[in-house]
Amino acid sequence: MANLGLQLLGYFLALGGWIGIIATTALPQWKQSSYVGDAIITAVGLYEGLWMSCASQSTGQVQCKIFDSMLSLDSEYNV
Repeated sequence: MANLGLQLLGYFLALGGWIGIIATTALPQWKQSSYVGDAIITAVGLYEGLWMSCASQSTGQVQCKIFDSMLSLDSEYNV
C-alpha cells in the first residue's frame, strides 16, 4: 500500500513538472523591464522570452516580435 502511495506521489510530481516546463517555455516574460517617459502616458513595458519579444504600452496596445532564429539573437543570449 505504501508503494502505491509513493507511485502516485511521483506521478503527480512529474505531471506538475511537465506543466511547469510547458508554462515557462511558452510565456514571453522571462526578462521584464519598463520605461516611463516624462508623463505616465508614455509608459512602456518590455517582455522578452525564448521565442518572442513584446512591448506593452500604457494604452493597452501590445506588440510582439517573434524571433526568426536562435542564431539572430543578441550576444547576451549566446552563453
